[in-house]
Amino acid sequence: MHLLLFAKMFQELPLLKFAEVAASMGFDGVDLTVRPGGYILPEEVEKKLPRAVEIFESKGLSTPMITTSITSSSEPYAQEIFKTASNCGIKYLKLGYWRYKGFGSLMSQIAEVREELKRIQRLSEEYGVTAVVHTHSGMCLTAEPIVMWMIIKDFDPDFIGAYIDPGHMAVEGGLAGWLMGMDILADYVRVVAVKDFGWFKEKGSWKAKIVPLGEGLVPWRKVFEILKIIGFKGPISIHCEYKGLTIKQLIKQANKDLEYVRKILHSLKSS
Repeated sequence: MHLLLFAKMFQELPLLKFAEVAASMGFDGVDLTVRPGGYILPEEVEKKLPRAVEIFESKGLSTPMITTSITSSSEPYAQEIFKTASNCGIKYLKLGYWRYKGFGSLMSQIAEVREELKRIQRLSEEYGVTAVVHTHSGMCLTAEPIVMWMIIKDFDPDFIGAYIDPGHMAVEGGLAGWLMGMDILADYVRVVAVKDFGWFKEKGSWKAKIVPLGEGLVPWRKVFEILKIIGFKGPISIHCEYKGLTIKQLIKQANKDLEYVRKILHSLKSS
């Protein structure tokens, strides 16, 4: 399993400095943002992505995946992103999100997204990459793993795969929903995100907020035991999406999160 540092929270740093930070912490590679507001804008991908990969390689880091906002094969720069990623040896492209439109729309939305994924799969096939769909809690269409399965079932998981996020899955199904979610998506899992959540009551309403790994809802050892059972060997993107921290504080917390994951993986290897 390759442990990657997600770039989102480090974007105030120049790319070279981000590479140096990730390497100094001991990450295997990076999960680079290639989307509006990301390290690389979609319209700049052909020029800047190859150079970014070179920078990471110079620091001993791999770039097995990028995070995009693509939800349609026909949107501007979608093909350029797939093509350039492939040329750079990047295997996995995280897609964007389809927002759930509300009660009564679910089945029609599932059908619509499946049609779009057929067209996206043709890009994956053409360029030899895997587009992955992320489980994200809330009003995202892929919040519930069973809905995710209904969307991606019958697709070739090496072209349209699942990007599971046990943190978001635990928010939606904290007792056993995350577990059944991993069960139903097991054959499709190609990428895993790592972050943890807790529920907090504020002004009379409950809100899910990101907390340090091991302090939230997710039973991480059990998650990694299951990943071992299903033979998962793909990228693990550690997200470190902590708000309100300075870069120095963020780096310190990222180090703790990386060590937390490594300890679990080491214990599983030894058992």
